[in-house]
Amino acid sequence: MTDPILYFRGEYHFLSNFYPSEVEMDGQVFPTVEHAYQAAKSPDFGVRKQIASLDTPKAAKAAGRRIKRPKNWFAVNLGIMESLVRQKFTRHADLHEQLLATGDAELVEGNVWNDRFFGMIWNNKTGEWVGENHLGKILMRVRAELQAE
Repeated sequence: MTDPILYFRGEYHFLSNFYPSEVEMDGQVFPTVEHAYQAAKSPDFGVRKQIASLDTPKAAKAAGRRIKRPKNWFAVNLGIMESLVRQKFTRHADLHEQLLATGDAELVEGNVWNDRFFGMIWNNKTGEWVGENHLGKILMRVRAELQAE
């Protein structure tokens, strides 16, 4: 088994939702998965267009925090994320190849911004990673699909 990939920075920045890679949602093109995911929180196409036009994924994330999420958000958000991530790695041949090149490594979105839902944080007291790592799990599912093709 290969060592786990614990951070989506440096040579593994392409795994991040902040990595520049156009995706499409409901006919609207977004510069990153992050832009599209945040825009998905609003049914208003004007709001979505505004988020798509933001200069950085960080700005898109901040804008997404100000959106009142739909009541069913937590029932649908992982499906939306998986759809966008799958699109990113099927639409862009270079990213497709880079994801496949991670082999069987466990993918963990280790972070310091305390995201225990999509990623994991290091717990100094227990010496363990803590969190649900949904983004890592989605990436590994998409990678397995691509490997099976």
